Formats: sequence, C-alpha cells, structure tokens
Amino acid sequence: MAKEKEKTMSLEDVLWECRVSLRGVGSLDKNRDAVISLVFLKFAGEKFEKCREQIKTQYGDNPTFLESPTFYNAENVFYLKESARWDYIVKNASQNDIAVIIDKAMADMENDNPLLAGALSKNLFSTLGADKNKIKSLIDSVNRIDEKRFHEEDLIGRVYEYFLQIYAASGTKEDGEFYTPACIVKLIAELIEPFDGIVYDPCCGSGGMFVQSMKFVDKHNGNRDKVSIIGQESVQETWRLCKMNLAIRGISHDLGKTNASTFTADQHKDLKADYIMANPPFNLKKWRAENELVGNYRWKGYCGPQDAPRISNANYAWILHMISKLDTSHGIAGFLLANGALGDMDDYEIRKNILLKDKVEAIIVLPRDMFYTTDISVTLWIINMNKGAGTINGRQVRNRENEVLFMDLRTWDSNVEEITIDKGKRKKKTVLSDTQIAQVKEVYTNWQSADRTLYSDVPEFCKSVKVKESDLTAEEKANGVVTIEKQNYALMPSKYIEFIDHDLDVDYAAEMQRIQKEMQEVIKQEKESQELLSSAFKGIGYGID
Repeated sequence: MAKEKEKTMSLEDVLWECRVSLRGVGSLDKNRDAVISLVFLKFAGEKFEKCREQIKTQYGDNPTFLESPTFYNAENVFYLKESARWDYIVKNASQNDIAVIIDKAMADMENDNPLLAGALSKNLFSTLGADKNKIKSLIDSVNRIDEKRFHEEDLIGRVYEYFLQIYAASGTKEDGEFYTPACIVKLIAELIEPFDGIVYDPCCGSGGMFVQSMKFVDKHNGNRDKVSIIGQESVQETWRLCKMNLAIRGISHDLGKTNASTFTADQHKDLKADYIMANPPFNLKKWRAENELVGNYRWKGYCGPQDAPRISNANYAWILHMISKLDTSHGIAGFLLANGALGDMDDYEIRKNILLKDKVEAIIVLPRDMFYTTDISVTLWIINMNKGAGTINGRQVRNRENEVLFMDLRTWDSNVEEITIDKGKRKKKTVLSDTQIAQVKEVYTNWQSADRTLYSDVPEFCKSVKVKESDLTAEEKANGVVTIEKQNYALMPSKYIEFIDHDLDVDYAAEMQRIQKEMQEVIKQEKESQELLSSAFKGIGYGID
C-alpha cells in the first residue's frame, strides 16, 4: 500500500513531505537551510554521476580521470569524493551518526570545489536538534525528487523556487527579505532586457534576479556566456542560499568573498554595471553610523548640505548607490522600493536632484499584497543613464530626456495565488500573469519608440510627464499641462495620471428608487416577523407590547 501511495505522489506532495520531515525541530531558517542543503547535495550528486559515466565511456575506469576534479569542473559539475556523494548518504541514512555524515559530505564538497567556498553551512545537521529518524525521513523524501519520475523541463529550478517561496511565505518580515515574487522579477527582466554585459544586484537575497535574467536570455535565444553575474548580500545565511541557488543551476557568479554590507563594505568598488536588478529591504533603518559615509563619493551632487542620505531610512541611499554603479553611457536599473519613497519630504532634496539630473525613466506602482511578508503596494523604478534617441536591442527609440512614464497597476489584483503554508494554513497573494507583464512591456516600449503613434496616455493607467516647466511647449503651458516640477518633484502616479470620476455615471434618481424599494421590503419582512412572534407568545399565555 505504501509503495502504491508513493507511485501516485505528485511533485508537490514530495516537496511537502520534505518540509514536514523536520516539523517541530529547530528554527525556521535552520530547517530551510537543512532542506535546501540536502536538495543541493542530491542534485549535485546526480550531475556528478552523469558526468562520471561520460568520463568512463571516454576513458574507461582509469582513476586518473575518474577522480580528477578538473574533468568535472570543465563540464560545470562539482567533483565529489565518495563521502560526499548522494548514494553514500542514502546508504547510510539509518546510521546513528547520519547528522555527522551529512555535515562531513558538505565540508568535503566545499573543500574540493573552491567555487563553493563559504556556501555550505558548517555543522548544520549536528546542531539541528533532529534525531536520526527525522533526518532519515528527510533523506527519503528528498530522494523521491527524481528527474526520471517528474518530467519537469527545469526540475532543479522548480524545486528551488518552491522552497525559497514557501519558506519566505512562512516567515516574518525579516525572514522573507531573501525572496522576491517570481512574477515581479520577470517583469523587471522584461523591461530592462539584460541580454549581455554585467548584471549587478547590491542586495541579492537568494539570487532570484540573477536566475530570472538568465531565463530571459534563454527565452530570447541569447548567449549566457555574454552575461556576468555580480552581487552582494549582507546576511550570511542568505548569501549561502544565493551561492547554492546559482551553483546548482550552473550560473557563474561573483558574490564577493563573503557576506557584507553594500554601504559600509562594498566588495565591488570599481564596478560599472550594464544592468541592475534589485529589491532592497524596505525602509531600512540604521544602515550607517552617525558620522559614517558622510561625503561619500556615491552621494556627491545629490544630498545637499547634509552630504549623506538620512540614517533613519536607506531608500535613497540604495538609489544613489545603484546610480553610482551604472555604466554612465547606457546603464539601466530596475528596482523596487516602498511607495513612501515617491514623495517623502525628508528625501526631497535627493529626489529633486535625481530628477533634475534626468535619471528616472519610469515609475510603476504595483498591486497590493504581492509579497508574503507585507501587504503594502510597492513601486518599480526604472533608472536609465541614457534616455537619448538611438537603438535598443534592434528597436529605434526617441529622445525621452526630461520625461518620465508613470503607470498605476493597483487595480490589477484579480490574479490570486494560494500557497499551503501548513496543515489548514494558507496564504493568498496577488500575482501578475504573463499577459499582464507583456502588456506593461508593450506600453513601456511603445512609449520609448521613435514611432510616436504607438503610445498614448490612458486614464487611470499610464501618463507621460515632463520634468520641468521649461520642457513644456507654449501650447502645453497654455493648456495647464502638469510637470513634475510643478508637483514639487513628487513621484506618486496619482498626481499625474488622469482620474475618471465614475460617480458621474451614476443615475442617482434610479439608484434612490432602488434603495427605497429595498428598504420597503425590509420593513415589510420585519413587520411580518413581529406579528408571527406576537402570535407565538399569545399562544403560551404571554403578550407582547
């Protein structure tokens, strides 16, 4: 019976089993790392065995070739000595010291593969607090994730995405910072088009931006070898997650020597990126000490007398850091910020200077409730270092200098995805469909296009706005066209996008007639109920006044 049940289990069933194997043991982040580490060992082991068979076919059983890391690394595969191979872990799953066996496997794997330096947790299973039966249960569940059984086009990606998403959804606000919903990452990639060059993320979390940029390249038949992945992450556990996520997918990367603050310990100081994709922590406080980084090169020309973004909120520190990292001739960035950054008067001077230096190309407010750890609506910013006329990936674009495209997607909340967090516990989140992502991209590229007939403003959806009063034509001035300067450099789309008063479409006379009719029916029903109740009481010798 058990074998029959196992045969009918879906991939989701198996992944659920992996999660609940450690239920009641340890903290959420340790359980997450344990599950993902074992999945990593299994996928790495399978890749190793496939490569080993190919080497055998070509060179026979000669250990000089079979045990040479160089042959495996050449195929983008990690070399594994016997103690680090998945079949060895499965074979020893019932041993009393299985926790030590797994920890040694991860240590051996890291020692033999310099690219994994620092990526795998030390003594994770020995300090997990799980008994051997629970660990064996987890090993058995992970072992069921099999390419021969589940014919997914990208099984590795599917499994990693599931675990990163589910653990983010299960956690607190801080726990969820390592994961950005896949549909938002896809939207950013579609808009900035990272076909080739350096893709940088200064707060890379678990690497979702990098993964999606590679998917974008694959989708458009690009060349992965032309894309360089560079990132930084301050949280050690998240930095490890990112290294594992990229390594198991065969994505080359440079995440610095260790986890570190992008602001106070920038590990890529001389970097000039072609593309930036990022989801910085919202409204980060105390990101620098009182007198730290004052007058730093990243803030020059933007901050005014204070000479540094404020300590109480890092939103504009992130923006200025990213501007400083972009190639000055063509760099483009797509990143998320809390909506408060659109008009916060504490950051007025910086926002004004960013706009006057013409760095902002588009502001897109997303629907509420897209993140698992907060229900706020957030904004996608597009920063472009070159808004002049020219060619972008074969498209002829017009001069968009001193112009900003605003889009408001807050009404796009009909697509809801539900995730089972635990038994009887679910979370619902808004997601953007591929059709909606394509629609946003079409509006954006039409707005950029040299063919001015392709784009037009749409009430309650999108609006193209000039930055300064001096950018307006005489006719636009006469018609009272609103500029960003006139709105005191605020970037809330609601200040620019035309709003239609739908109340004007209401037939008030007919509506009042309908309400009166409904009220009369309610009064009639109430009167009948009172009469029935009175009769009932009289029948038992009581009266009702």
